[in-house]
Amino acid sequence: MRYKLYYWPTIQGRGEFVRLALEEGGADYIDVARRSERSGMGVPAMLRLMEDVAVSRPSFAPPFLKAGELIIGQTANILLFLAPRLALIPPDESSQLWAHQLQLTISDLLTEAHDTHHPIASSLYYKDQKPEALRRAADFTANRLPKFLDYFERILAHNPHGDGYLLGTTFSYVDLSMFQVMAGLLYAFPKTMKRLAPSYPHLLELHRRVAERPRIARYLASARRLAFNKQDIFRRYPELDA
Repeated sequence: MRYKLYYWPTIQGRGEFVRLALEEGGADYIDVARRSERSGMGVPAMLRLMEDVAVSRPSFAPPFLKAGELIIGQTANILLFLAPRLALIPPDESSQLWAHQLQLTISDLLTEAHDTHHPIASSLYYKDQKPEALRRAADFTANRLPKFLDYFERILAHNPHGDGYLLGTTFSYVDLSMFQVMAGLLYAFPKTMKRLAPSYPHLLELHRRVAERPRIARYLASARRLAFNKQDIFRRYPELDA
């Protein structure tokens, strides 16, 4: 099957979690909004599908995935659908529910990371909410971020098989998502992550190992992998990384 991914073309954002799964799974996919408008794609094609009144089950916002006649929204939901089709999850229900639970927790972490620079409203510029952002980021780096990282580090540290995967002996899409989280944190909060690094050896090792997987390494070195920037979830504002 050829999948069609719909997401904003200039940022990694939440769409990157889906891209990583598609790349690791060797899927045939089109990143629709990054294609030219002359080909009938681009952002207008994404907006048309979002606003099409004939679609009975529309997506609230990107990312969403078109697979045949199905249109699937929400990052965790898309990954729940893709993972068994791309061999990125074991077949048993217990593993699939556990992976989905971890992915939803990652979604919570992403929201809190985003809110360090936009704690009041996404419709306002960062400069219009900078005092609030400074307070929010201070709490995030001191309290909330360690709480999330402690949780995932504990899961890796207690892995009885010692293979360094969140699901045990099997590599899964959640490991890809955790790689993306660590990459974003290392970009946005380098001072904080340097300070916290001794407490999270398993997470940093997972980040390294995922980056070295052949398909992921090729993707990271390609033009398909966008750079982090100041329109993204993870943004580097030095004053927020005090």
